[in-house]
Amino acid sequence: MELVRWWRQPKSIPMVLLSVLLAGSALAQTAPSPVENTMARYLTGRVAQNAGDWAAAARNLGTVLRDDPENAGLLRRTFLLNLGEGNYTEAVALARRAREQESQSYIASLMVIADDLKQGKAADAAARLETLPADGLSQFVTPLLGAWVDVARGDKEAGLKRLRALNANDGFAIMQQLQIALIEDLRDNREAAALHYTAATERGAPLRLTMLIGNFHERAGNKEAARRIYQRYQRENPGTLAVDEALARLDKGAPAPARLVANASDGLGEALFEMSAALYQENAQEMALLYGRLSLFLDPGQPLMRLTLGDTLAARQRYADALTEFAAVKGSSGLTWASRLRQAEMLRQLGRRDEAIKLLTAMAAEKPTRVDALLQLGDMHRMAREPKPALAAYEQAVSRIAKPAAADWAVFYARGMVLDTLGDWKRAETDLKTALSLSPEQASVLNYLGYSYIDRGISLDEGRGLIEKALALRPHDGFIMDSLGWAKFKQGDFHGAVELLEQAVELEPMDPSISDHLGDVYWALGRKQEARFQWTRAAQQADNEGLRKSAQIKLKDGLATPITAAAPN
Repeated sequence: MELVRWWRQPKSIPMVLLSVLLAGSALAQTAPSPVENTMARYLTGRVAQNAGDWAAAARNLGTVLRDDPENAGLLRRTFLLNLGEGNYTEAVALARRAREQESQSYIASLMVIADDLKQGKAADAAARLETLPADGLSQFVTPLLGAWVDVARGDKEAGLKRLRALNANDGFAIMQQLQIALIEDLRDNREAAALHYTAATERGAPLRLTMLIGNFHERAGNKEAARRIYQRYQRENPGTLAVDEALARLDKGAPAPARLVANASDGLGEALFEMSAALYQENAQEMALLYGRLSLFLDPGQPLMRLTLGDTLAARQRYADALTEFAAVKGSSGLTWASRLRQAEMLRQLGRRDEAIKLLTAMAAEKPTRVDALLQLGDMHRMAREPKPALAAYEQAVSRIAKPAAADWAVFYARGMVLDTLGDWKRAETDLKTALSLSPEQASVLNYLGYSYIDRGISLDEGRGLIEKALALRPHDGFIMDSLGWAKFKQGDFHGAVELLEQAVELEPMDPSISDHLGDVYWALGRKQEARFQWTRAAQQADNEGLRKSAQIKLKDGLATPITAAAPN
């Protein structure tokens, strides 16, 4: 199966060559040749692709493809770019061309089969199934695909038989159970559907699964079973709005909603959504994006797929595209609320802070009992080093908490950090301890409080204990390693400190405070040249004026009051 290898190509695109090709005609005062134009377009497309601008890449490579229509590799690349951008008309046309050329593109085959199902051409889709490979990821995707093609042909029993092929892989057990449940539901076999829906919740019930099962029970007239599944999600996700409308519908005795998966096309879209979500969780972002686009091609109204697709694009730092996806989310107020919070973050990432602040302020006023918009607003100010407006947002959030619960730890942690920045350590310490009492296993709070003790030279043993607990929870976190290394340094264990700080600087090479700490330890060990190298890095990288000046002073004078090494045990 194709693994989208072209996304993995090195990013050392020959920019000099590109600039020469683009500027060559001006230098020679002659019109560029067709070959030069084609090469320039190709290189421009590749540069755009590697820079994350897939829209420009698709345009430029599409132009090159028109000049070289038999180039199978270029055809596959251009198809994948158009699919990734959601240019479905162009993507379908390119996928069909790839199939005609017998190009080895599994994703193109999926696109064609999905289009066949949308057009009601189940027989054509079934014929294409026979040509698909049965290795790699395709050995699990093809049974899902084939099952829904069988359903489209009117043979639900054959579809169920195909799904049994997934028994061999435990990782697909939940997906298998859900697909079986959906098919049994479609053929009105309620007893079997209920059995398989329940089996699908063996490892938990995420939102989409909750909505599918609740929808099934509502349609079957089992309102209390629906209520239990919605309330379970509510208990496991404190503060969620996602199931509020469903519960309100049950309270009012309103009619059951329509099926969420009404036909084979919807069913395949659901299977592809599950694949996309699983790939995203495994950090396979490119493949998650492609499967997500295929899912939306089949079911463009699926709001959770929009949210997942937006998250995938945001993870790839394609913030404008993510914003578009989040803004397109429709459906329940709970989902649109989540999408608006994400929109605010994308606006911040795009440098549109005024719009983000306006949105979050409006949301906070809209729901006067919730704290999430205020917390995000405070975080936005805090990250911009605006502690006073950050504190105002956090204070308002805390005022809305009648009885603090475990989920409220983040509000107290955030307010504690800002109070510390503003010099009010007494209140900051209280907030940090409150955050830990609400959620004792939060590594970030343990580390912050522990480091604060160490850096102030108070409660050194307690501080070190907090940091050690944090590191046990997140053993590969460079910032927590730095804290523990600093604690050992403060306690005179220079050799233990240098070992941890060297690991920390490898994990976080661009953090100036870690470099500064390592410089101090090197100096204490008599490794003065290495110390000055680390202080130089700290001075160059620091965007904090106090840290920069401190590093510059040490570069000139060394450590003013060196710490004495602890006596050996």
